[in-house]
Amino acid sequence: MKLAKLRELMESVAVGGLKAKGIQAVIVNTEDAHQSEYLREADERRKFISGFKGSLGTAVITANQALLWTDGRYFAQALSELDPPEAWILMKEGVIGTPTQAEWLAKNLPPKSTVGADPSLLSYNVWLTLHTTLTTAGHSLLALQENLVDQVWGDERPSIPKNKIVPQTLRYTGKKAGEKVELCREAMVKNGATVLVITALDEVAYLLNLRGSDIAYNPVFFAYVIITLQDLHFFVDKSRLTPEAERQLRDEGVNPKFHSYEEMRPFVKQLASTLTENDKVWINNEANCALHAEFGDVRKHTAITPVCLMKSVKNEVEIAGLKHAHIKDAVALVKYFAWLEDQIKNKVLVTEISGATQLEKFRQKEEGYVGLSFNTISSMGAHGAIIHYAPSPESDIPITDESFYLCDSGAQFYDGTTDVTRTLHFGIPTDYERECFTRVFKGQYALSTAIFPVLLKGNYLDTLARKSLWDVGLNYLHGTGHGIGAYLNVHEMPIHISWRPYPNDPGLQAGNFISNEPGYYEDGKFGIRLENIELVVKVNTRYQRENQEFLTFETVTLVPIQTNILDMSLLTQDEIEYLNRYHEKCWNILSPLLQGEDNTQALAWLRRETQPISKDCIS
Repeated sequence: MKLAKLRELMESVAVGGLKAKGIQAVIVNTEDAHQSEYLREADERRKFISGFKGSLGTAVITANQALLWTDGRYFAQALSELDPPEAWILMKEGVIGTPTQAEWLAKNLPPKSTVGADPSLLSYNVWLTLHTTLTTAGHSLLALQENLVDQVWGDERPSIPKNKIVPQTLRYTGKKAGEKVELCREAMVKNGATVLVITALDEVAYLLNLRGSDIAYNPVFFAYVIITLQDLHFFVDKSRLTPEAERQLRDEGVNPKFHSYEEMRPFVKQLASTLTENDKVWINNEANCALHAEFGDVRKHTAITPVCLMKSVKNEVEIAGLKHAHIKDAVALVKYFAWLEDQIKNKVLVTEISGATQLEKFRQKEEGYVGLSFNTISSMGAHGAIIHYAPSPESDIPITDESFYLCDSGAQFYDGTTDVTRTLHFGIPTDYERECFTRVFKGQYALSTAIFPVLLKGNYLDTLARKSLWDVGLNYLHGTGHGIGAYLNVHEMPIHISWRPYPNDPGLQAGNFISNEPGYYEDGKFGIRLENIELVVKVNTRYQRENQEFLTFETVTLVPIQTNILDMSLLTQDEIEYLNRYHEKCWNILSPLLQGEDNTQALAWLRRETQPISKDCIS
């Protein structure tokens, strides 16, 4: 029914003044106007039209076909969620032979077709690629004036939240907003820019030391910022700022000129008309195409913003806060895993959902807890192979001792954001399962102990995490690492560790926090993933050369890795000693926080799980 309504609207779109012509395809992407990964409900257009709930994917609808592109994290999930399943074709992004959306459209549409898309939801980069590929093939790309999916959605589209915007104080940020703005202006002058446009929601929140709750799990709010060499323009519903937030802006040296959120595009259009050939606008090529278009032919600098770079390199206060957040998170996870093991041993029913609920209760007891940083992936057995599985009442099953239990979870604390994955087996795994688990650990070890030159891009490190799996013909289809925010988004740009290069990746430097999460998955059977958060730190190498700085990782996640399911015959002495040091650190930091009668169970579990291992251990 939804697809039928959408196709009716496609036929009625005016093209070149000819209303009867219509469009032959429409692109429905995942992002909002700020290119956010996670969305508020009102922006979940691709989910609405396709049924697929994953965080990444693009739908293409033609007169007689509907296709959904997503990556390896979501293949299994998409096949189970696309609705109606017979109407959709899954396109496996990243798999050899799978064309991009632009390539598929160029090849499969009738001659001289028109493809429609909402320019406010597509980045300038994506739009440019689509436009080039389609026009080369004789087709055209049309900027839709109205979003067709919104018209199908109609009155059922969820309302837009109007939650309060609050200050994030200097105690947690370590740098005043005014200082950040001045650093931006210094970068503007260095790059010859007179205007800087900030569109990413986490960049706005970071820059102004403010936080919100417009998107579930992400402490951000809907707003834009434009910085000139004299002024700062803040496009936001001002009534949403608490008095404390307004006061902090002033106290930290920011006196913004307020505009409504809706005024952004008209303001940009008017601003562009006043700019001269001596002006240059700094607007990231990941900003939406509609904003780029409003600036017309004005000279542009399209590199990632100085705010994005600044946010990625944590200062001393943020580093201390993130470390503290991970200690608190580890306490909650130790309590949960100890409790869960006891429940299973005593044959008390715990399901994926009730387990996740109990874990959240343990987190809620920790100081400064705000909420989850994403929906907990509590996955038993075959569900673990669905990489971003989210248990529902329909899919919920008991957690048992018959297979692996994969738990990927995280929290938002005022002093930091966390993300950690552990895979456990409460029974006796097969030799093959032990081998897979051990090879995943070996990959995590190899990456964690890497030494590499400053500004090396993460894609050059990715093979370290995969080599042990590759040695026996195994692999995983997701990236290995993502940045993480300081009480901001759990997936933070611009750094990555992945097999694919990211053009905007500036390379790793001291102060970055990044995940280290290799895995292995067998559809219909099990999933294994181990995820730690790593702090990038300077390292003293044996040889010192001028202008050659080297880096390594410091693991800030402090949750034991289950050693009794490792295949000891596959481990080197270095790997064993590394794991023993890691577990000693977990014990030394966490055990003082688990004193008292209420924590007897958790302390005993921690003591057992952090015991040193050796080659003499019997697997």
